[in-house]
Amino acid sequence: MKKHALSVFRKDPERLNCAQSVLYAWCKVSGDTSIALADLQPFGGGRAPEGLCGALHTACLIPPDRAEALQQNFAARLGSLYCKELRAAKAHPCETCVIQATELLEDHFDQTRPES
Repeated sequence: MKKHALSVFRKDPERLNCAQSVLYAWCKVSGDTSIALADLQPFGGGRAPEGLCGALHTACLIPPDRAEALQQNFAARLGSLYCKELRAAKAHPCETCVIQATELLEDHFDQTRPES
């Protein structure tokens, strides 16, 4: 999933922001198109609600019942939930946040996928 997200994150022709890139990857892997990419355009660059990382914000929208667990795991991995703090530390560029958010979603997807 992270490969899909990074293929469009700030890259032509899509030039998607962090929030959109995570959703794009989710759509590619799951086939779920219930949230439109355009709906997440306002949430990149530190503009997600409460200043959350946009990639994390999207990850929490997809399985809303798992949002708290996703936030805890994200914070444990990166040290914060908030874009401003993550960017100020310069230890975690936006690409890292996109990767972490997609990995957490992928873990969730793998856990909820029916056994074949």
